[in-house]
Amino acid sequence: MFDTPHPTDWPRRRWLLGMGALALGGCASAPTADEPERLAQSAWARATTLDGVQASGPWVHRRYGNRQPTLYEASEREGRPALHARSVSGNSTLRLPLQPAALAPGARLQFSWWVPALLPHADLRSAEADDAVARIILTFDGDRASWSRRDHMLSELAQLVTGEPMPYATLIYVWDDRYPVGSVIDNPHTRRIRKLVVQSGAERLGRWVDHDRDVHDDFRLAFGHAPGALTGLGLMTDSNNTRVDTEAWYGPLALRGGLTAAAR
Repeated sequence: MFDTPHPTDWPRRRWLLGMGALALGGCASAPTADEPERLAQSAWARATTLDGVQASGPWVHRRYGNRQPTLYEASEREGRPALHARSVSGNSTLRLPLQPAALAPGARLQFSWWVPALLPHADLRSAEADDAVARIILTFDGDRASWSRRDHMLSELAQLVTGEPMPYATLIYVWDDRYPVGSVIDNPHTRRIRKLVVQSGAERLGRWVDHDRDVHDDFRLAFGHAPGALTGLGLMTDSNNTRVDTEAWYGPLALRGGLTAAAR
């Protein structure tokens, strides 16, 4: 059991709890009852494909306590099925839980996004400005024995609020306006969450941009070793720190390459 924090640590503890929710792709408040069914029937959800990986539940819109949520709606953009995310100083995540799956080397995640404008005042390294107009989130299992005391405390807090421990590792693909492509940015308070900038700057705004990523290579770049079992996919548009309106469209996701032979 961990020592009781000093009272001056409580603001940090509340923030850590919020980050635990981010790592899980969710928080205490539940989605409305019709959201999963409505989203599951959309052209966007039907076009999302997972090669050899099974979902353990429907897409779920998770909110962070009493914060203003981002609005996620099935839509279309330039003839492509899309998920429209609009944040008015909002902060929430759309998450698909997966049955843990050991991905084969070379497994690829394909995704796309359409963004009209970036967030010039956001800073992925700062707890006070960690917003992004477009993120794709992957969560993984692994051996928690090597975790720091802080990471164990964060996971314990997440378990208390959400009923789930923090994932062993969270890899986030992000479009940023500050750091160059290839940058790996640790979360300011836990190295169990790492952001990989896959697009930077305004050059390709206002058009669909497609990405095809080698999940093993990207995880090794971010964490220095091979990934454990994949446990969830998610996406997130947020602007609660910068307090602006922002939006993005996400195309269907596709996981190619599937499971290792041993996991089938």
